[in-house]
Amino acid sequence: MIPRKKIIAGNWKMNKTQAEARVLVEDLLRDIGRFDDAEIVLCPPFTALAAVSELLNTVSNIRLGAQNMHEAASGAYTGEISAAMLKELYVRYVIIGHSERRQYFHEDNATVNRKTKAALAAELRPIVCIGETLPEREANKWKNVLQTQLIEGFAGFGEKELADIIIAYEPVWAIGTGKTASPAQAEEAHQFIRKIVGDKFGATAAEKIRIQYGGSVKPENAKELLSKPDIDGALVGGASLDSRGFTAIIKNACSE
Repeated sequence: MIPRKKIIAGNWKMNKTQAEARVLVEDLLRDIGRFDDAEIVLCPPFTALAAVSELLNTVSNIRLGAQNMHEAASGAYTGEISAAMLKELYVRYVIIGHSERRQYFHEDNATVNRKTKAALAAELRPIVCIGETLPEREANKWKNVLQTQLIEGFAGFGEKELADIIIAYEPVWAIGTGKTASPAQAEEAHQFIRKIVGDKFGATAAEKIRIQYGGSVKPENAKELLSKPDIDGALVGGASLDSRGFTAIIKNACSE
């Protein structure tokens, strides 16, 4: 079995001014310390990227991520951010296709595909989000939904591209609701995702790719969730806005 290093990413969403971001990162640097058992990624809002980048510049074990990017290199896209703009701030990861982008900004699998291609072309590592809604889960359509999102989102890709992609499985019904998929439900979904990747891109790609779980991850449930063999990390929302809580998630998730 190919070993996969866990990756814990904090998605701050539309929270934290520059000043607040600095305080949170300084607290995280103090609380986390020199922690190399997992890859840690912070995804602040665009306005705080420069401030966070400056603080992380000399820290090798915490990476900077963005919450979104436009597929075009430049142009008349008011309010959007390009890959080059992110790279100038030493961003290494970018979240693509988050359920809130799909729900509120009508991004579909084709949009996710184009953005992922643009991120890879710019040597950014995409965290590509997929997941089903509560009606889709209750109607037992979740496997069809995940398969379609994967096949359409990764259309035109090969094993080489998959090596630089992280998948985040986020059941939409568990995001910001306080509900969490049970460890068994989460593992079942992660196993299914890995099977689809294997069917489409080969067994080696399936073994190598890291799949995060996202959806009301907390210090209390992180260890049990991430102890499952196919869950390789977490995409953390609200709990990443508190230094002690986020640090506890990281350390709980990576403890034996």
